Amino acid sequence: MAVIGVVQPAPVERIIVALDSTSPEQLFPLVDALMNSGVQWFKVGLATWISGGPGFVDRLRAKGARVFLDLKLHDIPHQVRLATQSASNLGVELLTIHACGGAEMVAAARDGASAGMRVIAVTVLTSLDATVTDVICAGEKAVASGADGLVCSPREVKAVRQSLGGDVLLVTPGIRPSWSTRDDQKRIASPRDAIHWGSDLLVIGRPITQAQDPITAVQRILDELAA
Repeated sequence: MAVIGVVQPAPVERIIVALDSTSPEQLFPLVDALMNSGVQWFKVGLATWISGGPGFVDRLRAKGARVFLDLKLHDIPHQVRLATQSASNLGVELLTIHACGGAEMVAAARDGASAGMRVIAVTVLTSLDATVTDVICAGEKAVASGADGLVCSPREVKAVRQSLGGDVLLVTPGIRPSWSTRDDQKRIASPRDAIHWGSDLLVIGRPITQAQDPITAVQRILDELAA
């Protein structure tokens, strides 16, 4: 059900490793090791962006990494359009905005994005409680306003997929392998369940980045997906 091109991606190509750090320079050995194991995607969140800025993204791109810039933009449409243009210029492929910013803001983000970047609307943060109806309603409005895809928890992804069809890219945080802890995520599921329910890309952070052996952690996730 993936919509990331014509060919079904390999499981490792569906993993986005979340890079969340106030010392992003220290992340590059991890990035190199993960890329050598087949990981392509990396999420740059607020802490990493504030600490490392565009230079950090430039270095990721220079290594051949695919970048998901998770800034959850929520501002007046003009500012969001400009920010989206700037992200496009960096070669970012995925950028998040908040669905609750409204139709005009979502449309402005899409207007500012290049053809090579997709605008992904965050429905409801996975640290918050939400009903499936809340998520579907937010998602439908965002897509109708031009969003290329949605961020939703694995608990809603099946219903969102059924409601919006196969052409909407669904990016799923709150992924916790069977052997990991919940941390501060509330609406979680395993990688295997999320893919089965219709997720295209899985955002996984601490179960990989804080593992004693991150490469082994990735392999365990791939084994879980293949089981």
